[in-house]
Amino acid sequence: MNIIDAHVHLSRIASFQQTADELSLVDYTADGLSKEFAANGVVLGIGMGVNETAEGGFPDRHAANPMTLNLEDKLPNFLLECTGINPYLLESGGQAELDRIEKRLSLDSTAGIKLYAGYYHFYVYDKIYGPIYELAKQYNLPVVIHTGDTYSKDGLIKYSHPLTVDELAVSHRDINFVLCHLGDPWVMDAAEVVRKNPNVYADLSGLQVGDGPFFQRFVTEPLFMDHFRRALIYADHYDKILFGTDWPLAPVEIYIRFVEALVPESFYSSVFYENALNVFPKARKRLEG
Repeated sequence: MNIIDAHVHLSRIASFQQTADELSLVDYTADGLSKEFAANGVVLGIGMGVNETAEGGFPDRHAANPMTLNLEDKLPNFLLECTGINPYLLESGGQAELDRIEKRLSLDSTAGIKLYAGYYHFYVYDKIYGPIYELAKQYNLPVVIHTGDTYSKDGLIKYSHPLTVDELAVSHRDINFVLCHLGDPWVMDAAEVVRKNPNVYADLSGLQVGDGPFFQRFVTEPLFMDHFRRALIYADHYDKILFGTDWPLAPVEIYIRFVEALVPESFYSSVFYENALNVFPKARKRLEG
C-alpha cells in the first residue's frame, strides 16, 4: 500500500529535537525520515514549515515569513512543503511580507499554507489572514490549520478550537481547509465541522507522542481509542480524513499501525493515500505527473 504522510516536520525546533531524543526515539534528520518512509511504503510527505529564531522560542513571533523546512540546507525530494505564516509580521510588514510569501507559494515544491492557530494568538477568521486566503485561491492551495491542544505551554487554545474553522469555511467555500490533529481533544467538534462543510478535511496526526511501548499502552485502552473512533464514525467522511504522523513526535511505522486500528480497513486506501492527492494538487502532480 502506497502511503502519503500528510503531516511531518523538518525544522530546527528545539522541542522537536528533544522529543525525538527522549520520547519517540527517532533519528531527527532528513536521512532518518527517508529511511522510515522507505521501510513503510511512504512515497511522499508534506512538511509543515515552522521556524524559531532562538532555541526554545517556538511559537516565535519573530520568525521570518515565510516559515519553511529549515533543518536541512535543501528540501528533500521526498517532501513537499506547507509554507508557515507568522501573523505578527503580517501586522507590521505589509506588502513586503506578502511578496516573500507569494514567491514561496509559486514554487512546485509548495503544496499548501500552514497556520499555527493557538500558537499564534489570532483567530483564523481574523482580517490579518485575509490576504493569505486570497493567495490560497490564486495558487489553488489548501490551508492547513493547527487545531486542538498546542505543543507549547505558551499557546492559547481558544484560538485553536476547531469550531473557529466553521466560520472560515463558510466564508471561503473556494478554499479547502485541513484541521490538523482532528482538533483533539475536541474531536467531536472537529467531526461536526468536517461533516457540515464540504471544503473541510482533517488529518489524524499528533494524536499521541512517544515510542512503540508508549503507543502499545494506549492502543489497548478501549476508552482512548473510542475517543477517536466515535468522532470518525460521526463524521462519516473517510473520504476527507488524511493520514499524518506529526513526525518526529512518533515513529512512522508505529503511527501507521495506530491509524490502522482507528480506521476500517475498507477505507485504508482513501485515508492513507487518495485523500491527500485530492487535497494537495501538487502532491498529485509530483506523483502522477
